[in-house]
Amino acid sequence: MDRRETIKSLMVGSFAGSFVLTGCKLDHTESNGEGGEAVLGDGKVDYSAPGHGYGRTPEEMEYDLKLLSTTFFTPEEMATIAVLSDIIIPADDTSGSATDAGVPDFIEFIVKDMPYHQVPMRGGLMWLDHESNKRYNKIFVDLSKDEQIAIVEDIAYPDDVKPELSQGAKFFSHIRNLVATGFYTSKIGIDDLGYVGNTPNVWNGVPEDVLAKHNKQYDAEYMDKYIKPEERNEIASW
Repeated sequence: MDRRETIKSLMVGSFAGSFVLTGCKLDHTESNGEGGEAVLGDGKVDYSAPGHGYGRTPEEMEYDLKLLSTTFFTPEEMATIAVLSDIIIPADDTSGSATDAGVPDFIEFIVKDMPYHQVPMRGGLMWLDHESNKRYNKIFVDLSKDEQIAIVEDIAYPDDVKPELSQGAKFFSHIRNLVATGFYTSKIGIDDLGYVGNTPNVWNGVPEDVLAKHNKQYDAEYMDKYIKPEERNEIASW
């Protein structure tokens, strides 16, 4: 089983449990779902516009806009987060990668929404560049793919990490959890899981063999009044 499948197997059992389901798209020119742009005069997303309220109270919308108007990570830090995100969840034959799902933007939002993530995340990114410089005299994003994987392999498995790399292992576990949360609560990730939620299906009634087994049958008087699958969107006329 590859690491993507391993993460997926963990997600399926706890999908609706403790994940952060806060929207975090930072594109300020999103459509409002009715052909227009949900943008305020200052360029911020208007969460009060149709399609953008998603059940938020005015206070919650104001809070979201406040977070979206600020930046925590530097461009260099975001570049490192993007590389790590795609190492943790790369694209495969059926789905896009973590960056395709907008995971770096999700992490940027979450560390502002939950500030206790800020110190361990920034400290971990600093540790990663320090380790990269020590080994290869380059920062992490400038390493070759093989060099990046060599460092990740040394910190990705907590039970096998050398004591001197324990800080890196703690950071990698932290960012791996955030990446998995961001990916598997995105549309791409939900599709990858095959999760369909409360999707309506078609019921054709109790099978004839089951009715016969219990000596039951539908009342012929009402058969033409029962809702038929092909007519379920039509307004009944009695």
